[in-house]
Parts: sequence; C-alpha cells; structure tokens
Amino acid sequence: MMRSLILTLVLGIGLVAIGWSAIAQNSVLPGQTVAETQKALRAAEAQAKAALERAEGLQKRADSATKRADKVRGDIQAMAARVQESEARIAAANARISILDTLQLAQKRRLAAKQEPMIKLTAALQQFSRRPTALALVKPGSLEETVRVRALIASIRPQVEDMSQELREDIERSRTLRRQAEKAAKTLRASRQKLEDRRQKLARMETAARLESRELIGGAQLEEDRAIALGEDARDLDDLIDRITVSSTVREELAALDGPRLRPDRPELSNVVGKGNATPRRAGRPAYMLPVVGTVTTGFGEVSESGVTARGITIRAGDAAQIIAPARSRVAYAGDYRGFGEIIILEHDGGWTTLITGLAQINAKVGDEVSQGAPIGRAPAGEGGDIMIELRRNGQPVDVATLIAAQ
Repeated sequence: MMRSLILTLVLGIGLVAIGWSAIAQNSVLPGQTVAETQKALRAAEAQAKAALERAEGLQKRADSATKRADKVRGDIQAMAARVQESEARIAAANARISILDTLQLAQKRRLAAKQEPMIKLTAALQQFSRRPTALALVKPGSLEETVRVRALIASIRPQVEDMSQELREDIERSRTLRRQAEKAAKTLRASRQKLEDRRQKLARMETAARLESRELIGGAQLEEDRAIALGEDARDLDDLIDRITVSSTVREELAALDGPRLRPDRPELSNVVGKGNATPRRAGRPAYMLPVVGTVTTGFGEVSESGVTARGITIRAGDAAQIIAPARSRVAYAGDYRGFGEIIILEHDGGWTTLITGLAQINAKVGDEVSQGAPIGRAPAGEGGDIMIELRRNGQPVDVATLIAAQ
C-alpha cells in the first residue's frame, strides 16, 4: 500500500509539472483575433477623440456667431459631431468587452489546466496523511518507505508552494478581469444612453431649424421635382451623376451671368455676354472628412469576388449611425434610387461630387446648402449597414483616402 502511495505522489507531482509546462507552452492567446480587435479599439478611440475635438471647435464657432442662422447651423453641426463621438465610444466599448471576454475565456482554461493536477496531488497527500504512523511498526519495511515519502514531500514542497502562489495570482487575475468587464459593460450602457439623449436633442434642433425655414419650401420643391425628373431619365447611377454634373455646371455658368439689362440704343455696339464670361469653378481640393463612423470594409480599387472594381469605399456603420456632410456642398439628389436604397449626391466646388448610398434616412433636401459636418442622414437601425462613399471629380472616381491624407 505504501508503494502505491509513493506511486500516486510521484504521478501527482508529474501531472503538476506536465500541466504547468503545457500551460507555459499554450499561454499565448490567439493573437490575430485579439490583435485585430485591439486595432479596432484604437481606431474607435481615435474617431471618438477626433469627433470630440470637432464638436468643441464647432461649438466655439457657434457661440461666437453673430447671426442667428449661423449659430443655429453651428449648434446642429456640433451636436452631430457629439453624436458621432458617442457612436465611436460605443464601438470602442464593444471592442474592449470583446477583448476582455477573450482574456477571461483564456484565463478560465488556464485555471482549469492548473487546478486539475493540483487537485490530484492534494488528494494523494490527503490519502497519505490519513495513514496511521503505527502501521509502520506492524509492516516490515514500511518505516523506510515512510521516510522516503516524507523526504520526497519535503523536496517538492517549495515547488508546490510556488505553484499554489501562482494559482492564487491567476485567481486574482480572473477577479480583476471580471471587474474590468463589469466596468466596460457599465461604460457601454452609459454611452448608449448618452447617444440616445444626443440623438433626440439633435432631432429637436433639426425640427426647429426646418420650421424656421418653411418659407423656402416652395423653391426647394421645384428643385426636388427637377432632381426626380433627372433620376427618371437617367439610365443608371453613373448616368445620373453625369447628368447632375452637367446640370451643376450649367447652373453655375448661368448664375455667373449679369442680370437683365435695358435694350441699348445701338444693339450692334453692345458686347454679348456668353459662356466664356462665366466665373470659372474653383478647382482646389475641398476640405474633406469621412461622413460616418465605422470600419472600412472595402477600399478604393478593390476587386470583389464577382470581378467588380470598387470605385469608392465601403464603411460598416453602427446602429442608426449619424451621416454628416463630408465637405461644404449642395444637395443635388436625395431619395430612393433603383435598388440602391436611399442615396444622396452632393456637389462641391471645383467639379467634385460625392455619392453616398446605403442610407436608411435622409435629413436633407435637394437644393440645401450644407456645411461640412452638417447632419444629412442615418444608417440603418439594428446592426447598422454598409455605407458606400464614392468621390468623383468631373465624373471620374477619386480615392477618398488621398483627399483626406492631403489635408
């Protein structure tokens, strides 16, 4: 029986050593998944910081505005930026929770791997401790085996104590991870509530602004009817953008012409003002920003599985994410279009246009002049959706990233 106890102890010690060795070899987490999530976390935190800075700058500008219209416009833009800040913070909180969930799962596996051999060793030691010392006097040779077992136990005691201490530290790490997860969940709940409050406030501000500009509805309706007619005549989305570009050029050239004049006494001596006298469109790069917070899923020029080359970028947006104007622009088209859902086309100076598709809601009308950062719509509710942004100059697709990087 004593020999079996010695064998049990040796096996228990071996299991502990093997278990600890296996844990040391497998303690590295599946780094790729965690690394990707950490990258998403850093990106979301950067987006939140940028949105906060933009909101603070817009609010200062609105507070210093002397005209009521400028102040109202600035307040709305600042609130839209704060909405995007909340959306980015929610994305960061979700990424943080995902990382903590992964760490907690790995920690549980480590604890299970360490506890199992320790439990077996403890059981062997308990079995030996229950063996009466008097049996050593009854069975010949048992005293020598007892001495050997005690020497064996004495030699492994420091190792067992170190392992026990490491196990206690692992348990404390598990508690720390649990507390961090609870804190992250609390932060997520607070961010969601703040987002909802900001969205409601922004909606009230937009409604009030629209009510103040009711006298402009008549002219806007004519613009919208014209845009709808263009959409019906266009063969496809590309043709629609081309038609809008031509229409925009003509409109700017007409706007640059002098107003009506009285007929001169000698018409043959008068100068005819024609197309060549129109003020040229500014050709500079517009200040540009991404219109929605999210993760880029398709880059400019990427080729899909079906062989289609992307002429814009696609961003996976969050639940009902706020869409803002990427640059100072004029709304040329807004509404549902032939299977693309709700789309909006924005005209910028210098022959630049932006097409945004995948919206669930549009808060701007054709003919509206919108400043950079002004709220123009929302992404789909629920799991969000893919928002496609296509930037063009004189009808030719341009990589959005180059315009942003150049600033």
